[in-house]
Amino acid sequence: MSLKDTCDIEKIHKKQAKEIIAKYHYLGSKGFRSSASYGLFNGRLIGACVFHGVSAPETVVGAFGLDRKDQDGIWELGRLVIDKDYNGKNYTSYLVGNSIKQLRKEYPVRAIISYADSSLHNGGIYRATNFVYCGLTAPKKDFYVAGKIQERGKTKGVDGVWKPRPRKHRYVLIYDKQLHLKWETLNFKASQTVGQNG
Repeated sequence: MSLKDTCDIEKIHKKQAKEIIAKYHYLGSKGFRSSASYGLFNGRLIGACVFHGVSAPETVVGAFGLDRKDQDGIWELGRLVIDKDYNGKNYTSYLVGNSIKQLRKEYPVRAIISYADSSLHNGGIYRATNFVYCGLTAPKKDFYVAGKIQERGKTKGVDGVWKPRPRKHRYVLIYDKQLHLKWETLNFKASQTVGQNG
């Protein structure tokens, strides 16, 4: 019996997505943006896929050379989570692929960008669902005060320490043939070998 026979993909409210994300996602209850959320149901909600507009317009400028006023239809897959009991059984790729299908039926979709935190995973699910790999984000640092990251506010004269931020694997899925990807596309395995050797 296929997943199509046993599972349904439905649009869900952010509150529903938030509940399952808080339970199973490594970012827990940390806030997130949501413009369109889809849930995977197998009698109950077992997974969620959340999309929103890109977090930083500069990302789209760098990826496609698009002006800030010409970024409609560029989406970010911001949260993806599955009940741990369903990991490794094709449920996640089914959720991603079919959520994207529904997203495209409901909204203009020119491209989707997603990231995988390199300290936790490498984004294999995106490669399995036809995203192209575009290497790692640029190295950055975060400012910590008393062991906690300071996301806003001044740092000059503040007693704290700068620590390297884990870099993220970048993935892109393009539907608009007029878009020209400026980021270099890489073979994931080959890029990892190069990285290990220097």
